[in-house]
Amino acid sequence: MDYTMLTITVLAAAITAGTPILYAALGEILAERTGVLNLGIEGMMLAGAVTSFMVCIMTGSAWYGLFAGMIVGGIVASIHAFLCITLKANQVVSGLALTIFGTGLSGFLGESLIGIPAPKTFSKIALPYLSDIPFLGPIFFNQDILVYFSYLLVPLLWFFIYRTNPGLKMRSVGENPGAADSLGINVFLIRYIYVIIGGVFSGIAGVYLALAFAPTWLEHMTAGRGWIAIALVIFATWNPTKAMAGAYLFGAVSALGFRLQAMGVDVPAYFLSMLPYLFTIAVLIFATMQTQKNRIGAPGALMLSYDREDR
Repeated sequence: MDYTMLTITVLAAAITAGTPILYAALGEILAERTGVLNLGIEGMMLAGAVTSFMVCIMTGSAWYGLFAGMIVGGIVASIHAFLCITLKANQVVSGLALTIFGTGLSGFLGESLIGIPAPKTFSKIALPYLSDIPFLGPIFFNQDILVYFSYLLVPLLWFFIYRTNPGLKMRSVGENPGAADSLGINVFLIRYIYVIIGGVFSGIAGVYLALAFAPTWLEHMTAGRGWIAIALVIFATWNPTKAMAGAYLFGAVSALGFRLQAMGVDVPAYFLSMLPYLFTIAVLIFATMQTQKNRIGAPGALMLSYDREDR
């Protein structure tokens, strides 16, 4: 057995499998950085997936499907923003309601699409010269355009959050909205903007599943990836670069399970399917212990509605 080739295959698959989790986690980081918890990621991913698949079939274009999925993700997120920011509803209840809504709506809209292959997909593109780099080339530079975009997105978001004035305003809203408001920062506008952008990223995650990862539509095709993304945000301590590493780590666990099944390893298939979720539980335990040890916590105003009259 060529273990080098096996390693390359598993790591390349890890990036592919981790990309939808990465997009969803990046969107959640933006929302939580402003103080809004969004548990509706799973529903937004499903809504984005089924919409992109429908539009792709109607237009024959994966790009139109991508734009449609982004728009729908943003629209669903705007509902959450309105409920939690304007009406000051409980963020947990609103997010769970959106997950149920997105799951049911996607199942209804996609009922007649189950099993139909996507007419167009985001296929892998080997980057000239870079893909020829030994070992690293086949892993990182023989991917699709959405993966390449995520490579650029992560450092850009890190720079934006930690090195720019708008990023400072975003973090201040998430830490102490009353103090931010007293300095003339529009707390409500900033929360709306980043919750909706987070929904757009969740829509992209759904698009990736339907038009790149497994180019077809299946009911519940997210398979809990939205919840894994929420756990990943805690593991990454709300840092985009750590979220990227964590997403690929989750992807590696998932890809390894598939490879072990393909190799005929004598382990129950159900146990291998459980690996990503068992790993999620282990990561949450570890991240919680580290957070308490190092006092690296969530944004100070996370899950807290802001009322200007209360400050």
